[in-house]
Amino acid sequence: MSEKDCAILEEIQSRALWLAVRMIDHANHDRVNNDGIKVGGHQASSASMSSILTSLYMYHLNAHDRVSVKPHSSPFFHSIQYLLGNLDKKYLTMLRSAGGLQSYPSRTKDPDVVDFSTGSVGLGAAAPLFAGVTRRYVDAHFGARPASRFIALIGDAELDEGNIWEAVADPATDGLGNVMWVVDFNRQSLDRVIPGIRIAQWRAQFEAAGWHVAEVKYGSKLKKAFSASGSEPFKKWFDDIPNEQYQSLYGQKLEDLRARFLDGAPTGVAEHLKKYSDTELFEILSDLGGHNIESLVETFESCDAVTDRPSVVFAYTVKGWGLPMAGDPRNHSAQMSTEQIDVMRSAMGLSFDNEWDGFDLDTAAGTYLAKRSAALKRASSSKEISAVIPTTTNPKSTGMISTQEVFGRVLTEISRDEAIRPYLVTTAPDVATSTNLGGFINRTGVFHPQELRRWNEDPVLKWAEGPTGQHIELGISEMNLFMLLGMLGLSHDHSDQPLIPIGTVYDPFVLRGLDAFIYSVYSGAKFVIAGTPSGVTLAPEGGAHQSTITPSVGMELPGVVLMEPAYAQALDWMLCDAIAHVAGNKSDTTPDLRPSELAFYFRLTTRPIDQAPFAQARERLGDALLRTQVLAGAYRLVDGRNTPGVSLDDSQAPVVHLVATGAVMPEVLLAAQELAQEGVIAHVVEVTSPGRLYGSWQRTLKQGIRTASTPSFPGALRPIFTERAPIVSVHDGASHAMSWLGSALGMPQVAMGVDTFGQSGTIADLYRIHDLDSGSIVNGALAALSLNV
Repeated sequence: MSEKDCAILEEIQSRALWLAVRMIDHANHDRVNNDGIKVGGHQASSASMSSILTSLYMYHLNAHDRVSVKPHSSPFFHSIQYLLGNLDKKYLTMLRSAGGLQSYPSRTKDPDVVDFSTGSVGLGAAAPLFAGVTRRYVDAHFGARPASRFIALIGDAELDEGNIWEAVADPATDGLGNVMWVVDFNRQSLDRVIPGIRIAQWRAQFEAAGWHVAEVKYGSKLKKAFSASGSEPFKKWFDDIPNEQYQSLYGQKLEDLRARFLDGAPTGVAEHLKKYSDTELFEILSDLGGHNIESLVETFESCDAVTDRPSVVFAYTVKGWGLPMAGDPRNHSAQMSTEQIDVMRSAMGLSFDNEWDGFDLDTAAGTYLAKRSAALKRASSSKEISAVIPTTTNPKSTGMISTQEVFGRVLTEISRDEAIRPYLVTTAPDVATSTNLGGFINRTGVFHPQELRRWNEDPVLKWAEGPTGQHIELGISEMNLFMLLGMLGLSHDHSDQPLIPIGTVYDPFVLRGLDAFIYSVYSGAKFVIAGTPSGVTLAPEGGAHQSTITPSVGMELPGVVLMEPAYAQALDWMLCDAIAHVAGNKSDTTPDLRPSELAFYFRLTTRPIDQAPFAQARERLGDALLRTQVLAGAYRLVDGRNTPGVSLDDSQAPVVHLVATGAVMPEVLLAAQELAQEGVIAHVVEVTSPGRLYGSWQRTLKQGIRTASTPSFPGALRPIFTERAPIVSVHDGASHAMSWLGSALGMPQVAMGVDTFGQSGTIADLYRIHDLDSGSIVNGALAALSLNV
């Protein structure tokens, strides 16, 4: 890097820092505030990252690189985008306002281009790592893309997050030479200066995982001071001084700084430093490598040369660098005063009239920015999945079969189509075989960058690993599962190659990866996830392997569609439909699926159930109508007015709706028979997608609210609940998950489900304990009828 370029970059950095600081100040002091609470922002954290972001965007990056930006440096990132011409000036005064710049970088909500959403601590670091895994997979299957670097900019306090180390340690992330993490090593967290010097521990952990570790610790003034004769004790003390003591230097008067630094220093340091004035000494001690653009660029380029493993760079910085609150232990949420802002504006040579301006094109900085903007300009993605996904694979739908088994069969059958197969990629956290991915794995193999010798000759499961494999096996980490699914689901953007990602996990452990699940759908990723076995159906395994509140997650998490069909053909229709939606195409017979549907979450079980009741409903309703209702979320499995062998007086008999989802259908059907024997008309409704049905109801409600009109009856419910009658909802999950139906239909409801921790036993035992057996359901129906007065 030339001295001229370095000077221009420092000028750009200075202007970007001003804009970042001023936009936070404007949001908190200039904008009308009717809430009575501060808007917030992170002036100190933006300053801490200023040199790192400037070095990357103004020199190191190219158009193919993808960067995850530290959440609290969002204002500086947006300032950079504005100076590059990628953000309209109006947004500089719209930080944290509706329709404006988000508090933290967001792929889906910010007006400028954001590669990775950040904000949930630790996940922004892991995302580029799994994007690198995805790129390696894409290159192996579809041909090499232009070389990209996947870069994460993270705070040192983020290294306390466990998911960081889960990602680093997973074998799937080994050997990714296109990944670089840059740690903003300012030694401060939200509440305090981080005690001790933990970099030795972190270095050892990264190196043990096979990473290349680099440090940018010294700026040019420090390097010069350390090169002087007799400086060895000074350098050793500078390296050893406790974090808390070093950070306290920034709050000292110049005349007191020397004594504070020398407190506890070994012999020889004080004598060596006598040749520096107080001002010179402060300039040397505060000259850290993380604020030296030339040193940063050199280190980034050295990491590029390491192509066989990921790199991590520890960049020593000062939180609040260049600002009055530099190094203050309480500067995380601190803001500059109006007077300090005025002083900074004047020092920048700006006025109220031009304080939001960028650089004119006829200036050296303006010319440089124009060149960088052109160099970073990206071509739009053009690839799409043109293969037509079938509406059904015509699975076996007679006898006794479980939904988990059907899931594996349908996926294997779809993979037989050579037009579709290349886009399918599955992943699991060491549960692939026990979640029925074995058939798919036998057909497509397990992905590994190199062809590995197969030592296991098991004829049932052919665990063949190599570059053509289409299953990515992870270690036991549900966080990694959802991070990888998210990045596979964004491969169209990061790697210009759409994929159809499908993951499996033990349903009780969906919650272990919930943070990453939320992150992935918030980022706009599309994928299919199957949680199995669900509820208490893995009965002998006990309460630790039983899921109760996952249905609520599937229904309440935006962008996620919860599906829990009980029968083979219904699951087949729904899985084919979900895959078509993830692929971005659908047949003429597919309902209008809204763009808000991103992730399709199937709760499946290992419990085989009789398929005959569905066959009877299919004969009664016909495939076209039944499929439409199944996809919409519910259909009437049994018409209680036509119960075989039972004669009921329609005008006198009480009516009840037994509404259930998933594996409890046999108990519900038996209860309906018992009620019929007692003279009660019991309609049985299978809810195939609680999420889609709930969404339908909510849309009609909101439409009524927004138009000040009477909400219409949800279309998906209208043909199912043709008569007013009490409802009994039955779910192998928390009763709360379906307790909204009575409100949606304006009918009395008794909600039954699993509301306590389970124990070991048979399914029949546990259903009896949780009041899900047929006798309890009958009693629930009688209770519901008593409410209908």
